[in-house]
Formats: sequence, structure tokens, C-alpha cells
Amino acid sequence: MLRGIYTGASGMLAQDARMDAIANNLANVDKTAYKKDIAVFKAFPDMIIRRINESGLGITPAGSYDTMPYVGKLGTGVELNEVFTNFEQGSLQRTENAFDLAIEGRGFFTVMTERGERYSRDGSFTINQDGILMTHNGNPVMGENGIIRVHHNNFIVNEHGEVVVNGDLSADPRDVVSMASNNWSNPLVIDRLKIVDFENIREIKKEGDSMYRETEYSGPPLPPGEFKVVQGFIEKSNVNIVREMVDMIEVQRSYEANQKTVTSHDQTLGKLINEVAR
Repeated sequence: MLRGIYTGASGMLAQDARMDAIANNLANVDKTAYKKDIAVFKAFPDMIIRRINESGLGITPAGSYDTMPYVGKLGTGVELNEVFTNFEQGSLQRTENAFDLAIEGRGFFTVMTERGERYSRDGSFTINQDGILMTHNGNPVMGENGIIRVHHNNFIVNEHGEVVVNGDLSADPRDVVSMASNNWSNPLVIDRLKIVDFENIREIKKEGDSMYRETEYSGPPLPPGEFKVVQGFIEKSNVNIVREMVDMIEVQRSYEANQKTVTSHDQTLGKLINEVAR
């Protein structure tokens, strides 16, 4: 009976961890480029049950356990294995803002922080008074040649991630039409966005604000494969609200079922001690 209480309790702890992941997903559903977390569980080893007190089988020579009649397997509970991030592509939302960038396919923008280079899919950028392309947290966006400085906001980023500025300073920086059509008299490629990928993307770790860091298991940042940078768009989160709400109801029902299991075993154990033993 104690084993049943432990098994039910492990199920409750597992559902609690799953609820934490779902709640975090729902809290960040409107966060740009947020990637949902999924809780994965693994079962404790099953126990093989055999009858031992039948036809004298309770008294057997050493090593003859396998000759006892086989009954079946008994589960011993479940535990949280890991919470991994689902990097499925989120939908793109048009903003018409030249500072908003999105990546189609695999890859991450590289951002310089106080802790070193970090990686993000959030391309909602801005520009400071020094002409440096920044995140909204004030971290500069990195190019292959260092921090990207555009000096003017009349720039475009093509699908290859190249940052192109107009050498004609008389052009109107608000002329989105000319930026989109690339009708500039003197286009200059000043840098290329430092977009990276990882061999084992599942092992990179979240640091908040849609930032990720590499780990020893993810491997170092590598050049990405096929990707396309889209200007004037942002990537939305890949969280499906309906799916998360359904999962939340499922978790609640599973938690209640495990809770009733613990209660039933506790009541049965109480009867065994207080009534049967008496």
C-alpha cells in the first residue's frame, strides 16, 4: 500500500511540473519569437510480480525464482525527465517597421550582452543615438564584423542578412517604398548579420527575454543552413492557446486522479492498521 501512495505522489509531482511548463507558455504567448516548453517524463522501472506461496513454491532452492508463476508487471511511478524547448517556426506578423526582422528557417540573431554573446529569434530591434542597432533591452546586435552601426535609419536588410545603407544621404529615411524596392543611387553593404545555428539545438538553454546561450552539449555556434531574413516582420510565439488550455484541463484531471489514488490507499491502510490488526 505504501508503494501505491508513492506511485500516486510521483504522478502528482509530474503533473505539477507539467502545469508549470503550460503556465509559462501561456504567460509568454504574446512574447515575440517565444518558443514553447514541453515537459517530458520517464517511468521508474517496472517490477515483475510472481506468485511465491503456491504449491510449495515459497520454499525453493536459491536461484529458482524464475520458476515461480508469472503474474505481470507493476508500475512504480514516474519522474520528470526534462523540460525541452520546441523550436518550431512561429508565424510571421507584418509590422511595416524597418527595424523589425524575422528569420524564416533555422538560425538565431547574435546579441552582445554583459555576459557575452547570446542568441535570440526576437528581431524587434531599434536604433540608439549613436546609430547602433539594438534590442529593446539595450543590447547591440552583432554582425560578422562586430557591432552593426547604420548611422542613418535608411537601411535595408536583404534575405541573406546583409545590411545595406544608402550612400545618398539626401534620401528620405522614411521612404519605405524606396527601401523595399532597393531603388537607391548608391547602395553600400556595410556588414552582414551574424546569424548562427547549433548542431544540437535542443541543448541550448533559455536565459529569459527570448535569449539563449550555448552549452557543452549544444556545441559551438555554427553557420546556419537554409534561412531567409525578412524585414518589416516579427516572428510570433509558437504557442497554441487552445492546445495549451486543453493540456491544462488534462493535467488537472490527471492530478485529481493521482490524488484520489493516494487518498484511497491511505484510507485502506488506515483500515488495515485500526481494524484488521485489532
